[in-house]
Amino acid sequence: MDSIASSSCITETNPDELSPEFLQRKLYFLVDKLKSMQNQLPEIYQSRISYELLTELANSLLNDTIFEIVKGLMEIQHVTEKHLFQLREQVQNEYEIEVQEWISKITDQEELQHILQLMKIKHTKKMKETDMKLIALLDQKVKDQQLTLHKAGVAGFYVTDNPKEIKIQMFLLDFILRLSRIKFEPNK
Repeated sequence: MDSIASSSCITETNPDELSPEFLQRKLYFLVDKLKSMQNQLPEIYQSRISYELLTELANSLLNDTIFEIVKGLMEIQHVTEKHLFQLREQVQNEYEIEVQEWISKITDQEELQHILQLMKIKHTKKMKETDMKLIALLDQKVKDQQLTLHKAGVAGFYVTDNPKEIKIQMFLLDFILRLSRIKFEPNK
């Protein structure tokens, strides 16, 4: 996900921002934009995102708080992904250092090749275990994000492992990000 532009882009500072008329215009604006974004999706996903869901999502976006929450979640996700990538690189670097140590110690090429083959097997197993741990951590991060957005009242978000439902949530997040970059002008 990309970083979110300033969340204040969606509204103008205006004393009438909380008037029912202003909120109604903003709601129609948001629903219209969401409907347009939904229409750009492949048909299989369009049917999974109902007009009711779009309206509920628009209602939750009337207040800029949701944009700030999503921005915070994205920043946390980027930091987490960077950290996990560094952990994976560390395992790879440890292997390369160990290989170099054996190369410098063993002069018999046949023995060295045998040791390197065993190390390769060990390394492959360790990388697989590391990758499984990293995937589990990423899966947990997704659940944490789903729970946070659900608790914040963002329509369409709840904790799920279903890949199709996660894909829908990813589209909804994309919609939120795109809306955060659009300036709402109530007099147009």
